[in-house]
Amino acid sequence: MPLSPLSRKLSAEDAAHLLRRTSFGATDAEIRALVGGDARTVARQLLSFGDERAPGNPFDPLSAATPGAGIQLTRAAWLYEMLYGPHPLRELLTLAWSNHFVVGTDKVRNVPMLAGYLALLRRHAATPDFARFTLEVAQLPAMLRYLDNDLNRKGKPNENFSRELLELFTTGIGPYTEDDVREGARALTGWTFEGGRGNQNFLEEPRFVFRPGQHDAGRKTYLGHSGNLSGEDVIRLAATHPATATFIARKLHRALVADEPDPAAVAQSAETFRRTNGNVRAVLEELLASEHFYAQRGTVIRGPVAFLVAAIRTLGRPKLEARQLLTLVQTAGRMGQLLLEPDTVKGWDGGREWINDTALLLRMQVAASLTTAGTAPKLDVLPSDLALLGTERSPLAAVTGGLPPQQRLYLTLISPEFGLA
Repeated sequence: MPLSPLSRKLSAEDAAHLLRRTSFGATDAEIRALVGGDARTVARQLLSFGDERAPGNPFDPLSAATPGAGIQLTRAAWLYEMLYGPHPLRELLTLAWSNHFVVGTDKVRNVPMLAGYLALLRRHAATPDFARFTLEVAQLPAMLRYLDNDLNRKGKPNENFSRELLELFTTGIGPYTEDDVREGARALTGWTFEGGRGNQNFLEEPRFVFRPGQHDAGRKTYLGHSGNLSGEDVIRLAATHPATATFIARKLHRALVADEPDPAAVAQSAETFRRTNGNVRAVLEELLASEHFYAQRGTVIRGPVAFLVAAIRTLGRPKLEARQLLTLVQTAGRMGQLLLEPDTVKGWDGGREWINDTALLLRMQVAASLTTAGTAPKLDVLPSDLALLGTERSPLAAVTGGLPPQQRLYLTLISPEFGLA
């Protein structure tokens, strides 16, 4: 049974809630443009993003002189796209998928590898075919390097990717056995890449290759299926397993609905995932047009990157200098979220883990730099409570009433109400 659709036209607070969740944040004008719209139509429009990028991105990772510089420029270029790009939902979903199909720059230090990884996550951000998405991720040089499948060969199977394919990317813990991990690793032998190895080749383009001589072509049994299974076969069997629908639906709910998703609502999205053969776009369209989505407010704690991007997009996207953006990348890292470097292969835990004394102090410093500091950007229009908090009746009015505009803005940005979406 699908999630019940929202029956009313979007109110101002509905529109603000939608854009706070799907666009990091939005201006009053962007919110008002959606008022009176049909929820399904608006959701469909938000998901109809293309390949367009933000003009004038000052960061070119291919101009880097060292691997470390290339990584920093890659992070900064991505943050710029989140801040100023025309498709914030695409970037928000790309960020979510980077916390699902995890790679890390502790091992992946080749610039084209990282570019290819981000390009694939963007292209499949609202994928109609999760199995195809998973296969293409599995063949990315970045993933082959990060989880060591480039070293997986007949007679010396490496189980790292085979294990994470099940545990973290598809079914989750429970539906598989250690035998499935071993057999999956055998099926994935011979998948590797050439080019781009070593620090001296950090700008060289790598490419996926299959080496038949290193592939174990013997009979295998995987998730209840037996035969001369290939790597493509095990990817398909894992990605289309019934448990994968629930695992992925819960991830989508965590990204867009609540840090602690409602199991019944997740089950309904999982059923849509199964019914549409892994069409993530269909799941997202139904979810973003549902009564359930619009009833869940203040249930997502904004992570460091989401907080920074929300603040700047809500302020009308004032232009920051390149050095300021590089500093923000590092600040997000000090708050606990360094882009392309999750804590572990399972990604950032998120939710309450984002909140600690250091992170809160840094949020205060960022808010001050955007509002009360002498170097704060000049704003043509100050955002309303609707844009900042998603409501036209500010719960902070008793505290901020009568204060100068910039002070009021600062206190709102550091409030728990802004920190929740």
